[in-house]
Amino acid sequence: MGASTPEEQHAPPQPAVSPEPASQPAAAQPMQQQPMMQQMPQPMMDPSMMMAQTPYPMQGVNIQPAQFQPFHADMSPLIQQENIDLIMDVPLEVTVELGRTNKSIKEILDFSPGTIIELNKLAGEPVDILVNGKFVAKGEVVVIEENFGIRVTDIIK
Repeated sequence: MGASTPEEQHAPPQPAVSPEPASQPAAAQPMQQQPMMQQMPQPMMDPSMMMAQTPYPMQGVNIQPAQFQPFHADMSPLIQQENIDLIMDVPLEVTVELGRTNKSIKEILDFSPGTIIELNKLAGEPVDILVNGKFVAKGEVVVIEENFGIRVTDIIK
C-alpha cells in the first residue's frame, strides 16, 4: 500500500472499540486518535495515570449519581455563631485618611522640615476609615488624653 510513518511504526497496539472480524484488513479500519500520554515512552508512564486517561469505559464498575444532603439556608443561629467565632481573632489593619493630594517629584524633593502639605479635605470635615484598604466608615478626629482618636459617625454600606 503506502510507506508507514514513524508514528505508525512505534505506536502501541490499539484495542478495538467494537469486535470486528480479524479477516478485515487493518487499512480499512479508521485510525483512532490516542491521548498524548499513550505516545510517551513506557518507563515514564504511571499505571494509575493510564487508568484515568483511558478513553474506554471500564467494565464491571458500578456508577451511581452522588447523593448530597439538602442545603438549608436557614441554618441555626448557634451554628452560624460557631462559624463566625472561628475568624473573630483575625487581625485587620485600620487606617484613617485625613486627605490626599498630588505632588510632582520636584515638589517632593523640595520637602524639608516645616513644609506644609495642603490636603483635599476641609478642616472639620469627616475623615475616611479604611479596613485593609477598603473604605468602610467616616468619622471625626478626637483627642483622647494626649493621643488622636476617631469617633465613627457613619458606616458605609
